[in-house]
Amino acid sequence: MNSLLLVPALLFSAAAAQAAPVTYDIDPSHTYPSFEADHMGMSHWRGKLNKSAGTIIYDKATGAGSVDVKMDLASIDFGLDAMNAWATGDKFFNVEKNPSATFKGRFDGAKGGVPTQVVGELTLNGKTRPLTLTIHQLKCMPHPMFKRDFCGADASGSFNREEFGLAAGKDYGFKMDVALRIQVEAVAKE
Repeated sequence: MNSLLLVPALLFSAAAAQAAPVTYDIDPSHTYPSFEADHMGMSHWRGKLNKSAGTIIYDKATGAGSVDVKMDLASIDFGLDAMNAWATGDKFFNVEKNPSATFKGRFDGAKGGVPTQVVGELTLNGKTRPLTLTIHQLKCMPHPMFKRDFCGADASGSFNREEFGLAAGKDYGFKMDVALRIQVEAVAKE
């Protein structure tokens, strides 16, 4: 009789273990936050941050979880060395004073266990402001080499850089809106 009671308990604990939140380490070689910003209404400058790190906690059963991404501002890459040097210097990001930007948020709007957005805050230039990212894609599967679960996502949002004290170029007609896109891949911790 005791063994009959043990089977449902084991099945319940296995199901609960599958539904538990999993912590994932962001893979810096497959994660590149990118951005697009106006250049005097003439064109858009696009760039990316080549170094980032962080964690994602995700419960695939409920769609709940959180994101914590740290972006190294010294790794900014516009594809133009002079622009990179200007952006990291004291006239803009001033990476000696503010070496990184962070985005922290929680998953929201889950449909079938998949969140539709990340509601959070961006910290940039010593200022923190609300930012919501729309999730365009999120997929998890076993990693073919590490044999652990891994997830990938693509999310985007926008912010006004002047709210972060970064108004360089405004007097020349630069628009202050910046489009942010974060493509991320993360592997479950061992």
